[in-house]
Amino acid sequence: MRTPRRLFLVLGLGVAGAAAAQTPCLEAPVAGMACIPGGPFPRGVNTGKHAPARPQAEVWVQTFYMDTHEVTYGDYKACEKEGRCGKGGPNYRDFDNPRQPINGVSWYDAKGYCEAHGKRLPTEAEWEKAARGTDGRLYPWGNEPATCERAVIQDSRGRSCGKKQRSKTHADVGRPEPVGTRPPNPYGLYDMAGNAWEWVADWYTPSWKACGEACLGVDPKGPCEGREPCPGHTEKVVRGGSWFWPASYATSVYRRPHVPANRPIFHHFGFRCAASVEQARALATRPP
Repeated sequence: MRTPRRLFLVLGLGVAGAAAAQTPCLEAPVAGMACIPGGPFPRGVNTGKHAPARPQAEVWVQTFYMDTHEVTYGDYKACEKEGRCGKGGPNYRDFDNPRQPINGVSWYDAKGYCEAHGKRLPTEAEWEKAARGTDGRLYPWGNEPATCERAVIQDSRGRSCGKKQRSKTHADVGRPEPVGTRPPNPYGLYDMAGNAWEWVADWYTPSWKACGEACLGVDPKGPCEGREPCPGHTEKVVRGGSWFWPASYATSVYRRPHVPANRPIFHHFGFRCAASVEQARALATRPP
C-alpha cells in the first residue's frame, strides 16, 4: 500500500523517508506497460520562454507503470463498442486507422477508459518523469531539439512531417501517425513527444510556483489532489505536443491547459494510462 505524501510529511520523513519506502518493480511483466522506478527527478525548468514550467524543483514519485504506447483508435473504439467507454473520437477524416492514437476524446472519456482497464490517468509529475527521466533532459531522447526523425511534429514540410490528410478541404491539417513509429525513450515509452497531446490527471495551474505545496513533495497530484470540484480551477492539462504543432511544443516540460469536457472548443487530444504497482500486479495476474 502506498504511503500518502502527507503522511510522510507528518512523520517528518520527507523525501528521504519516501526513498526508504520505495516500492520495487514487479518481477512479472505487465503487458503493454513499462515500470518507472520510484525516486526523485527535476521537474520543470528555470530558464526558457515557458513560464508555466517554472521554477524547477525536485519532486519524488513512487514506482508506477505507464503504457508504452498512446491508446489507439482501435482499442478505444473496442471499449466503446463493449459499452465500457463513452462515445468519443476524432472529427476529421483519416484519423481512424486502428493503430493511430485516439484523438478528440474528453478528459472524462480518457479517465473512464483507463479505469475500465484497471488503470488510471498519470499525474502530471508521473508523466514528466516518465518522459524525461532523472537527468533533467528537455526531451525524451536528451537535449537535442525535436526533429521528424525523433517525433511526429510540424516541420518545414508542414504538419505531421509533411504528410497530408486524405481530405479535399483539410489536407494540410495533417494527421497523427500509427503509434510507435519513432524510437522509444530509455524507459521504453513511445511518442512521449509529438504525435498526440496526452491528457493527465491534474488540474492546471499557471505555473509550478502558483501551484505551491500541492505540486511539491512526494507523489504530488496538483490542486485539490485532483478531486472534483476544485474551486478556482476549471482546466486540466495535456502534455507532449502533437503532429499539428512545431518542435517547441514537443518537450518534456511544456504544459497546455484545456477544459476537461473538450467542448465547446474541440481539440484533438489523446492519452495513455498509468497504474500503481498494486494495479499493475492485478493486471499481471489477470487471465488473458
